[in-house]
Amino acid sequence: MQTDRRDFLRTAGTAGAIVAAGTAAGASLSGAGSVAHGAPSRTGPRGLAHGLMLMTLRRNNEYRLAVKTDQGILDVKEAAGLLHLPAPSTMDDLLQNEDGVNLNALVAAALKTAGAKKAFVKNEGLEYGPLVTRPEKIVCVGLNYRKHAAETGQAAPKQPILFSKFNNTLNAHNGKIKLPVDLATKFDYEVELVIIIGKEAKNVSEADAHSYVAGYATGNDFSARDLQLETGGQWMIGKTPDQFAPLGPYMVTADQVEPDQLKIECRVNGETRQSSNTSDMIFNTKQIISYTSRYMTLRPGDIIFTGTPEGVILGKPVDKRVWLKPGDKIACSLAQLGELAFDLV
Repeated sequence: MQTDRRDFLRTAGTAGAIVAAGTAAGASLSGAGSVAHGAPSRTGPRGLAHGLMLMTLRRNNEYRLAVKTDQGILDVKEAAGLLHLPAPSTMDDLLQNEDGVNLNALVAAALKTAGAKKAFVKNEGLEYGPLVTRPEKIVCVGLNYRKHAAETGQAAPKQPILFSKFNNTLNAHNGKIKLPVDLATKFDYEVELVIIIGKEAKNVSEADAHSYVAGYATGNDFSARDLQLETGGQWMIGKTPDQFAPLGPYMVTADQVEPDQLKIECRVNGETRQSSNTSDMIFNTKQIISYTSRYMTLRPGDIIFTGTPEGVILGKPVDKRVWLKPGDKIACSLAQLGELAFDLV
């Protein structure tokens, strides 16, 4: 158990039930690296959800917070209405209001109450929304894997290289990116670990940095390399076209993840293009959070893309570069965090 993550269970009233709910919810992600049923859970920051796999669904023409459990996917808004319990209705409400105590209590009640069965929905036909929809900031770290720096012929940076995306780029699992083919042709994938901030962070130490994290997710810092590198150094326009930040399908709460030891992969049309581990990051997650918080206040709901490993198209010899095109299918995965899939159109 990490000493910098404090136990907030005593504030929840029904601690035993909440732990059981978190464990049951966390057990349901399939595949390598999924959270084992009954595994011990380190608690997250005070007031934040723990032991859960969280999602955003698009239902009834609105975005709704959901939880993946052994009994199915729990529509939190629906469950709150059936059980007459308070709970955040969206991921942003959960993060920005630090409402994890109510959410954990609701999940515990829903899992053991027959009257909540109608709030569980099946995987088939689900429409996902962006995991978060209104972060104050989307911070990205460039050139943060040793082998990626080497493949692009650049020296490892001495401090994190920061840039930004904007909310227009946010995209969902099973979403689509409409390529701006009238503006660019050199489209590239960048699978990345994404940090989701859970409480306000300013000038935090590396030792304390993880206590400010709500959870982690799989993301892709999709890029148009010609706009990024061939327009006079305008990185921003190569990174911020609409839909260029797919994220999801899950936010796995921070208590369940060792973020600096995760297998990370990207596949294009079924072919593995990137395969590495977050242990190759030049600056680990604690260093990134601490460094960034020196220059800007990180707020609940902010997200940080932590850089991509080797294997990007830009890293290949010029005569070997085959850029992405409409019709390509991208799949990105990190151990424990699930697979993010999206199509190019």
